[in-house]
Amino acid sequence: MDRVTDVPESLVQSADPARVNDYDSFAEAYSAETENNLVNAYYERPGMVALAGDVADRRILDAGCGSGSLSAALRDRGALVTGIDASAGMLALARRRLGDDADLHVVDLSDRLPFADGAFDDVVASLVLHYLEDWGPTLAEIRRVLRPGGRLIASVDHPFVAYTIQDPRPDYFATTSYTFDWTFNGQSVPMRFWRRPLHAMTDAFTTAGFRLSVISEPQPDPAARELFPNGFHDLSTKTSFLFFVVEAVGSA
Repeated sequence: MDRVTDVPESLVQSADPARVNDYDSFAEAYSAETENNLVNAYYERPGMVALAGDVADRRILDAGCGSGSLSAALRDRGALVTGIDASAGMLALARRRLGDDADLHVVDLSDRLPFADGAFDDVVASLVLHYLEDWGPTLAEIRRVLRPGGRLIASVDHPFVAYTIQDPRPDYFATTSYTFDWTFNGQSVPMRFWRRPLHAMTDAFTTAGFRLSVISEPQPDPAARELFPNGFHDLSTKTSFLFFVVEAVGSA
């Protein structure tokens, strides 16, 4: 799912655990904020699309599709896209964007995926895995619904960035959560992410039956230089997200 730009600057350790990550409560505001901003529209989504490459006629599962911006970009390039998200509110926005015939489903990535073995050529997971404490069951399900040789293309909070968030400063090698209030468009919402070291990420992929193909730290779209001159410099010189392409090996 998409990510707004101001998390590090607006962290407040006061999130209500009973209401964290409730995208239904701020779907409209979140979608509007991330539609054309620097981090999402000129960095993360272009990075995902570039890693996906030629997707014409490929069956793609957009896992954590949010309001459908990445799904739309892939569909425009000829992909056959299915979207899933835990938020019905976000999926309503995705359906508005993609049309009534869009293949969209309310699915929590912690649960079994409602698709047959080998149903997809690719799975994209845009800024979603860091919402999960345990990647194992989710990656196993993603591996199951991918054909042998299929790809998982994923972006996550960079572990070096996540480590610097103090509450207090954690053990880098531990998997720990951090909660905060996310503030944008005058609305403050409680969130929880999970951070883990880089080796834990790569180990989770290989344990689930994937072979690491690409680790990427892309640059923002050059078109953002004039649109966001200050933010462009920061984003092009500092770590933000980490991108992976991993390939399904063996049989599903």
